[in-house]
Amino acid sequence: MNPRIDPWGIEDIKNYKNLFDEFGIESFEKFRKSLFENRYIRRGIIFGHRDFDKIMNAIQKRESFVMMTGLMPSGKFHFGHKMVADQIIFYQGLGAEIFLCSADLEAYLVRGMDLKTSRNIAVEEYLTNYVALGLKEKNLRFWFQTDYVTPYYRLRDMLSRKVTFNELNGIYGDMAPRKIFSVITQAADILHPQLDEFGGPRPTVVPVGADQDPHLRLTRDLASRFQTEFRFILPSSTYHKFMGGLQGGKMSSSDPKSYIALTDDPKDAIKKIMNSKTGGRATVNEQRKKGGIPEGCMIYDLFLYHLIDDDRELKKIYEDCTSGKRICGECKAICAEVTVDFLRKHQERREKARDVVDGILKG
Repeated sequence: MNPRIDPWGIEDIKNYKNLFDEFGIESFEKFRKSLFENRYIRRGIIFGHRDFDKIMNAIQKRESFVMMTGLMPSGKFHFGHKMVADQIIFYQGLGAEIFLCSADLEAYLVRGMDLKTSRNIAVEEYLTNYVALGLKEKNLRFWFQTDYVTPYYRLRDMLSRKVTFNELNGIYGDMAPRKIFSVITQAADILHPQLDEFGGPRPTVVPVGADQDPHLRLTRDLASRFQTEFRFILPSSTYHKFMGGLQGGKMSSSDPKSYIALTDDPKDAIKKIMNSKTGGRATVNEQRKKGGIPEGCMIYDLFLYHLIDDDRELKKIYEDCTSGKRICGECKAICAEVTVDFLRKHQERREKARDVVDGILKG
């Protein structure tokens, strides 16, 4: 069993397959072959979906669709966040119109951030990194929850008419007013791209971690309740596994030792890698005899999620580890070298991205 899926407080998901039975999430397996070029899809990191058939149909027929996602501007942009950024860029390449929200209101209400700080983080840590990773200004709409347009706020207020306090308690547990306001705002984030002012009803996909599924369930229910007013197409969603923190456990923006930020000094990144948790045995001799355990190794996670795109190379790393041919020190050295190369190139691209970011903010 998994703990309550809580977008504000979940600690860990022990068994992703249980989510299929407990919450009705479907396996993503049948789409793997069609979207094999995406690293997260072909490696099973994107494991589940709701209603993705609509998106696949739009992609195959070259019809209009939307990819909507939000960013939480509360800390450093790290490799755990890069997974969503890569998916944004992937869908943009497939022809999606991208709706990208800075959840500065949620950061203020739920995380205690002041609005000026969260706005600066959204631009410097997120938007700039997104552009450096490959996000294009074309077919992109970026907004702050606290500074947008009238139709969006009108929709948010209207949505509150068809949801009850008991329903919210049933989905999320005990709800404070600030969380209720945040939840309804997120539903507006997801649904407003289908308003006539933004292009009308279209399939919309929202890529999230499984902890965000309560928002999707509520938003899909609200979309069905407003068919007369807006003719919403129920939004689709995909679900990805969480990347582990460098020390084991959850990767958290509040714990710098648990992540490598994309703005980290390469020397600091090397130290974090060398001190990270691995799947190694107690001694080198034991590892040579029994092999390591890549499934419990944070270095292997970096390879799997981000640093090694060639599946054959990744397979060799896995086999060399489990056979005892490779020990943890060797893996850490390789990881450090690849990470430093990535960071240096990425940080150069960040400087070139600033003009594009200015254009996005002015647009």
